[in-house]
Amino acid sequence: MSTNTAVRPAEAPAAKAWDIAATICDPEIPVLTIEDLGILRAVAVVPGEYDAAGTPAVEVTITPTYSGCPAMDTIRDDIVAALGRHGYADVRVKLVLAPAWTTDWMTGEGKAKLEQYGIAPPTGLAGVRTGPVRLGLSVKCPRCNSLNTREITRFGSTSCKALYQCNDCKEPFDYFKVL
Repeated sequence: MSTNTAVRPAEAPAAKAWDIAATICDPEIPVLTIEDLGILRAVAVVPGEYDAAGTPAVEVTITPTYSGCPAMDTIRDDIVAALGRHGYADVRVKLVLAPAWTTDWMTGEGKAKLEQYGIAPPTGLAGVRTGPVRLGLSVKCPRCNSLNTREITRFGSTSCKALYQCNDCKEPFDYFKVL
């Protein structure tokens, strides 16, 4: 089982930079921040490196939901811009692929935001496997809360979502897959 090991730094300069980076929204699902998604992994002050104003250089570590996620360039640029607006002249964004991102890293608040937005949040734990028996997945409709749903296609509007339809209210909806 994977747990989110990302922790807001205790040191004031790094914590301030974390708080700024944590406000960056995912460009594909704008109701979620990169902190909600668990993409924001670490923020650290670069030892001994300061600009002319005395502001420390910072390094922000992010992990993509998928190794080829096209949103990562935008997220990187948004982090640099947000920190720049707050006086950080030297911002380095490091992309790490290991450990691989998992939906277990999403916050409870992030999952609630997904549901309010009309996307069924991931359910269960990605790291828990009970055996080779493959079972059908019941996904609750985020509009009417029915479990009488069906998968239309495994790949929805983005690679991390599947397209479902509710058999009761007949509405289609995205489901954020468990990874």
